[in-house]
This record gives sequence, C-alpha cells and structure tokens, in this order.
Amino acid sequence: MAYMAWNGLSRRVVQLYIGLLLYGLSGALQVRSELGLDPWDVLHQGLSHHLGIAIGTVSILVGAAVLLGWVPLRQRPGFGTVSNVVLIGTSLNVSLMWLPHVHLIGWRIVDMLAGVLLCGLATGMYIGASLGPGPRDGLMTGLARRTGRSIRLIRTSLELTVLAAGWLLGGTVGIGTVVFALAIGPLAQLSMPVFHVATRPRTLEPGTIPGREATVSS
Repeated sequence: MAYMAWNGLSRRVVQLYIGLLLYGLSGALQVRSELGLDPWDVLHQGLSHHLGIAIGTVSILVGAAVLLGWVPLRQRPGFGTVSNVVLIGTSLNVSLMWLPHVHLIGWRIVDMLAGVLLCGLATGMYIGASLGPGPRDGLMTGLARRTGRSIRLIRTSLELTVLAAGWLLGGTVGIGTVVFALAIGPLAQLSMPVFHVATRPRTLEPGTIPGREATVSS
C-alpha cells in the first residue's frame, strides 16, 4: 500500500517539484553562459533590463499574465500549472545568486550545454508527473484548438514572436538559442518516457472528452 501511494500522487508531486526547480537552474546556466537563451527567456531578460527587476521575477509575472490568457480559451490549470509559474522563476533567481560569472569561452560553452541538457531532463520530469501543463504550453494548445491550426504552427509562431520581442528589448540571442531550439525537442522526447508516471484511468461520463496531455515547452 505504501509503495502504491509513493508511486502515485506522492511521487508525482515530488517529481514535479524537482523538475521545476531544475528547469529554473537550467535557465540560470544559460544566462551565465551569455551565449543565447531560449525564446521565452530572451523575452524575460529583455523585460528585466527595462523594468529593473530580476529575470526570474519577470518569468513569474509573464507566466501569470499568460495564465490569464487561458480564460477566453477555456483552458483549466492544474496544480502543476500554478507550481510552474512560481517555482521556475524562483529557482532561476536563486540559482543566479550562487552561480558564478564565467569569462572563459570554454566554461561558457559548458554552462550553455549543461543548461540545455538539464532543461531536457527537467521537461521530461515535470511533464511526466502529469499534474498540469505549463502556462505557455496551455496557451499553445488552447490557441491550436480554438483556431484549428496545428500545434507546431502555433508553437513556432508564438516562439518567433516572443524571441523577436525579447531581442528588440535587449535579450541575449546567440548560438545557445539555436542549440536550444534544435536539441530541446529530442532531449525531452528521450526523458519523458523515463519519468512518465502511470496514473489511474478516470471513469468518464458518456459524452465526456478526455483532457489534453501536456506538451513540450520552451
């Protein structure tokens, strides 16, 4: 019985929290590399420069704003959705407090690669917990459902938009941005089966449509 409980909700919550904390750490490593960030963090960093507040705090504020965008899309947040908004930004801020600035290009490349690899691992962990998609994932799937467009098209359009806005605001775009774009999908795809936690199938009323699964984020 104890094993079943651990393999259920308890494990899912612990895995979710570890995944979100590691996701924040991965973002901090990419910031320290100064070689380019993922599209959303380019936006967060650009806004951070202009607002004079920490990048992790901006991430929380943007996540909350995106979550409000779920309302007209009739998306329902889960426990993991709210945790995603708060924990990733907090972890990003805390990690930047103790991660040293590096100047040698070799160490900066190490930070960049470690950040991308860790992000792929963290993505598999928090999605595998099946406790709700991140706010940006929910926006993407909601827009795809309401517009009838493919998730790939919606995701590409969203990320190009936030990337351009972040770059215009002074966010860091570079080789790290390209590496992230090329690697994050395959890395998350590899890690998701490892961390997938089977959940009990829900009994659905006749005519009920099952909820959508979480998708891979940036």
